[in-house]
Amino acid sequence: MHGFAITERIEQVSKDVLRIEAGSLYPALHRMAEAGWVKSSWGVSENNRRARYYAITAAGRRRLADEETHWASLTAAVGRVLKHT
Repeated sequence: MHGFAITERIEQVSKDVLRIEAGSLYPALHRMAEAGWVKSSWGVSENNRRARYYAITAAGRRRLADEETHWASLTAAVGRVLKHT
């Protein structure tokens, strides 16, 4: 997907709870590209405009799995703390 489509998808899936600003998204995508977690290429958007498209790499999938595990552990810990307050 291109950057704007990524933003729209995040908003759609989160039912508009998560809103991503361009000033946050593009620096994050550049950092992920530098780390090898996503790759980018130029293409033409559905509006017939030049756009950079991003795709997750195998290294990015591994990193995502690690982050999902960490997030599950963190949210479980927060849940335990909240139950005992």
